[in-house]
Amino acid sequence: MQASGCFILSISLFLLCFTSFPFALSDGEAAFIASRQLLSLPKDGYLPENYDCDANIAFTFKNKRLKCAYVALQAWKKAIYSDPLNYTTNWDGPDVCSYKGVFCSPALDNSSDDVVAAVDLNHGDIAGFLPSELGLLDDIAIFHINSNRFCGIIPKSFSKLKLLHEFDVSNNHFVGSFPNVVLEIPKLKYLDLRFNDFEGSLPSDLFDKELDALFLNDNRFNSPIPKNLGDSPVSALVLANNPLGGRIPPSIGKMENTLNEIVLSNIGLTGSLPPEIGKLGNVTVISVGSNSLSGDLPKTLSGLKTLAELDISNNKLTGIVPESVCGLPSIANLTISDNYFHGRHEKCKKLVESGAMKDEGNCLSDHASQKNSKICAPVVGHPINSPSPLAPPSSTTPSPSPISAPTPTPGTVTPPPTPAPTPSESTRPSTPPLPPPYSQPPPSPSKPPLSPSPAKPPPVPSLLPPPTNDNVSLPPIVGQSYASPPPPIYTGY
Repeated sequence: MQASGCFILSISLFLLCFTSFPFALSDGEAAFIASRQLLSLPKDGYLPENYDCDANIAFTFKNKRLKCAYVALQAWKKAIYSDPLNYTTNWDGPDVCSYKGVFCSPALDNSSDDVVAAVDLNHGDIAGFLPSELGLLDDIAIFHINSNRFCGIIPKSFSKLKLLHEFDVSNNHFVGSFPNVVLEIPKLKYLDLRFNDFEGSLPSDLFDKELDALFLNDNRFNSPIPKNLGDSPVSALVLANNPLGGRIPPSIGKMENTLNEIVLSNIGLTGSLPPEIGKLGNVTVISVGSNSLSGDLPKTLSGLKTLAELDISNNKLTGIVPESVCGLPSIANLTISDNYFHGRHEKCKKLVESGAMKDEGNCLSDHASQKNSKICAPVVGHPINSPSPLAPPSSTTPSPSPISAPTPTPGTVTPPPTPAPTPSESTRPSTPPLPPPYSQPPPSPSKPPLSPSPAKPPPVPSLLPPPTNDNVSLPPIVGQSYASPPPPIYTGY
């Protein structure tokens, strides 16, 4: 009976690997892979301290580190259920440095020893999971598996990767709460978890970590942004398309020396724009579109001297668009559409005429494509000015009037509300196969601006096209300093 059960399971795996996986994973297939991972993980998720890389290996290796890398990569190969582009076909034998997507370099502490320093399986369309044995790759500096079909969780054994600098697992099927194991990786500078199914709260410790770039968009994180946001030294931060809610923490003003681009679109923000945002003198991109922000624009926005792109569309902002915004010296793209602004400074007119400003869907009486006066009247007559989150509530302050739509007349059909704009991209973003080495210069004002992330596309056959460059070569990386590759450029909000 047991043999029969094993045979049936083998047949099921065969069919699963060679029929279903060349297409987007179903929920059942993803759950199957995740369950396989959970069965394979050690009890506490960590590898034993005395893990033996010598067991049952007949090959001879140049050094012990390459032997342990062989153990890790063979365990990973066994955890792969579909590899339609044959990325791991040559993962056999002791020469791990010749494996496709695996790159070696001299060790930091012994230049005569080669070690596995990077793994890049971007765009492989590979289905499988991450085994705990990957913690044996303790010389690795770059781990990129962008745009595959890996499932399950990030093993706790990744805390052993003490030299890991870039960790990109975006555009996969990872689940669970925020992978706190990444907080235990001391050298980590670039963290990309976007386009997965992580959920729950964001740990406040994340914003105490010395990261340069943080991409968490298009997951299911659902708690307000931690108050210590401003303690983060990141130059690029993207949290878009998560149901976070809450307010923008006033501590954001503390990021004035490092922050270059921030995208907080479609995360359920409430309250007003904090005046502290005007301290961000180095920022070039701010996107807070598709939220529920209210009140007037703070006068402190005049401090955004390097700001090139500002998107505050699809909110409940009111008042007049001031000179402090339309007169910003570097502004090239200003989007205030679908709010309740009823006036604008004269300098705004020049931006509209040049195509640099979009203001449709407001309450501007002297401009076309605006809201109906019946919709504007309740809001313009009773502006929503949100109190400071630090101010105590007042018992004498009346509640703001609710926004009301016109009452439909009998016999008419009221159309459904227009949804917030969704991105037009049909594919998920990707990162370059491997970044060039450099030694972390400060953010450059000329870096291409980052636009908010597109929504996760629907399942399509073979999620991604074949890689554009199969012959990626990696320069020596261990022993050199690496900073994050520039964030991808998106084309839509």
